[in-house]
Amino acid sequence: MKTLDLDVLSMVVAVADAGSFVRGAALVHRSQSAVSMQIKALEQALGKPIFERRARNVLPTHEGLMLVDYARRMLALRDEAWASLVHPEVKGRVVIGVPDDYASSLLPPVLRKFSATYPKVEMQVLGLPSHSLAPLLHENKVDLACMTRVKGIRGERLRLEPTVWGGAPRGPAVWRERPLPIAVFAAGSVARDNAIRALKRARISYRTSYESPSLLGLFSMVEAGLAVAPIARCALPERFVELGRAQGLPALPPLEIVLARSARSNRPECDFLAEQILGELKI
Repeated sequence: MKTLDLDVLSMVVAVADAGSFVRGAALVHRSQSAVSMQIKALEQALGKPIFERRARNVLPTHEGLMLVDYARRMLALRDEAWASLVHPEVKGRVVIGVPDDYASSLLPPVLRKFSATYPKVEMQVLGLPSHSLAPLLHENKVDLACMTRVKGIRGERLRLEPTVWGGAPRGPAVWRERPLPIAVFAAGSVARDNAIRALKRARISYRTSYESPSLLGLFSMVEAGLAVAPIARCALPERFVELGRAQGLPALPPLEIVLARSARSNRPECDFLAEQILGELKI
């Protein structure tokens, strides 16, 4: 490998963003083995490691961080060049709604790529819970929403995202407490309702120790060892542990993530962003 192949650089960026080869491979729609092999070949060509392999995640080395920075600029320039030749006329404004958990885990690479490809399109991102986005779609106050399916919302399915119990990696085994302390989103959350139903079916007493519309609020309670929280696996931080039947907690149903559109989103800029999201996230 005598040159920096852009496809390989996209794998490097994906792995750096995701923090693991498994999730990075999913972002570029390649197998884990293919991504690992390509990055290994690049490391051998460079004569130095790009990533530090750990038990549960990977971190870029000093040289890796430098390469990721260059890779982002090179990929952005490629996308900008393509856009200027293929879609020079596309401009406008798109308002997209997305809950915190998906905004932090699924959307950043997609929006970054779209912005580079269509630099004349202005994007506004509204971070709101799915049940709050539903009326905004009906009122045409948002064009697109990447959200959990809620009652009354049509949309194209992107994926069924597993939901897991998140716990602190160290400290007391809070999941053994009864009533079980849980940190959940505010009323109306599908993940919250699913978790409470699962606990009731399993006849596990619980108490709501923290309720918030903010994902960071849930994380703070979990990290402090004060509660466990039902979290979409895609949003579970690497520093947390995934809990389940082995710890006496019930399995949780997956969340159906959909791309929904308002009645007034029939515009080229919305069509192109929807196409980007479907192409990158649909499984």
